[in-house]
Amino acid sequence: MSDVFITEAEIEPTGSGPLDGVTVAVKDNISTDGVRTTCGSAMLADYVPPYDATVVERLTEAGATVVGKTNMDEFGMGTTTETSAFGPTENPTAPGRVPGGSSGGSAAAVAAGEVDLALGSDTGGSVRCPAAFCGVVGIKPTYGLVSRYGLVAYANSLEQIGPLAPTVEAAAGALDVMAGVDDRDATTREPPTEASYADAADGDVEGLTVGVATELLEGADEGVRECFEDALEELREQGATTETVSLPSVETAVQAYYVIAMSEASSNLARFDGVRYGPATETDGDWNDAFAAVREEGFGEEVKRRVLLGTYALSAGYHDKYYEQAQDARAWVKQDFDSAFEDVDVLASPTMPVPPFELGESLDDPLQMYLADANTVPVNLANLPAISVPAGETAEGPVGLQLVGPAFGEETLVRAGSALA
Repeated sequence: MSDVFITEAEIEPTGSGPLDGVTVAVKDNISTDGVRTTCGSAMLADYVPPYDATVVERLTEAGATVVGKTNMDEFGMGTTTETSAFGPTENPTAPGRVPGGSSGGSAAAVAAGEVDLALGSDTGGSVRCPAAFCGVVGIKPTYGLVSRYGLVAYANSLEQIGPLAPTVEAAAGALDVMAGVDDRDATTREPPTEASYADAADGDVEGLTVGVATELLEGADEGVRECFEDALEELREQGATTETVSLPSVETAVQAYYVIAMSEASSNLARFDGVRYGPATETDGDWNDAFAAVREEGFGEEVKRRVLLGTYALSAGYHDKYYEQAQDARAWVKQDFDSAFEDVDVLASPTMPVPPFELGESLDDPLQMYLADANTVPVNLANLPAISVPAGETAEGPVGLQLVGPAFGEETLVRAGSALA
């Protein structure tokens, strides 16, 4: 599903900014003034926002042209772009396989050469996963570096908007434009340096120390692991050194992440009730029945599953048992990352432990889909930046290398990533 609202013939460079003439596709949970923003859900099939998200404003002010909206897992809940109410997206680099999710449409548009740049959102890997599966570059910024104003919320404490592009330099150029304080998002702050992220894409990794977390290699597909090792060797040949590190807390990260994310989703999605948002439903006057009916009709199965689990985790008698323990685990994850960055500059792992799934493969096994996020969700729990760059291919499709940096360490990530892409 996509809404296209300008043709290639209508794109006229104006010389007005650093992204002059660049075409951009926007994930369909990021608001675009006067153009449908559905979040991949029947609940918002006809919703048209009256304003642009801050990131859309900044890109267009820099000269970019937004050419359309891209398909996604419903409300960002998925790893394959198959939970969309408008049908799945196919991976253009691996036919018959998924493009990853939830920003799969954005990654597919870039990989297919349909646009120069695309926007995704990353709550637990939703920029990095499709970047890896489609063989493109995806950046998940530090929490607070990029405004979330105009992003339809899934899990507020975890999510960030990030760019997808064919090269690290192109993605970093978009980050230059989008980063910085926005009065409409109180979590934002200025970048710690005035230097350009795009200028940092010089590939100079001489003296860089790359930490390899043993826990993030466990369970990785053999072909994925081979591509990862080849990418590490390439970094070493260019002057980087590697060092083994341990992040014991990441073994609890997936469980903690899903408790927190689903809990926040159950709260955020309460507004879709047929009164504030969503289609109105016939009722005999019983508001509870009307509320249930519109959500039954408007939400897909994966969204219902997550809302129910999140509501359960927050309910009386279970809040301490699940939600508070998940927050404790989150703090432990952050501690482990902080300790690791005392000894290394960046941390490396496969972005995804497996190559792209076949279409339909994971729909009947949501647990398989959740576990595939094992390498990406710890980054969101710790609110850190990460980049996924192409690291080779298996017979099943592309493989990504994930590099994670300390808070607001995007400049180092861009430099390291550009040595490979």
